[in-house]
Amino acid sequence: MSRFDLDELRQIMRASAGVDEGVDLAGDIGDLEFGDLGYDSLAVLELVSQVQRTHGIVIPDEAVEEMPTPNRAVEYINRLAMEGKAS
Repeated sequence: MSRFDLDELRQIMRASAGVDEGVDLAGDIGDLEFGDLGYDSLAVLELVSQVQRTHGIVIPDEAVEEMPTPNRAVEYINRLAMEGKAS
């Protein structure tokens, strides 16, 4: 897998349920909490599920706590990919 990046996460976020229509995902969202972006924990789990389906990376459900912001999610996903946690 090539390195997962914030733009790719933005695409998944735009396509996922839970997006708050008033949030500009094109802006500087990297360090904003997912809750501040209009994503509750269920919406974040859906994001994780989409990443798993499209990239074959196994992400444990409890990892959502380690991914409070888009930047942290990207870092975590790339760390798993480097460790070979693909299915």
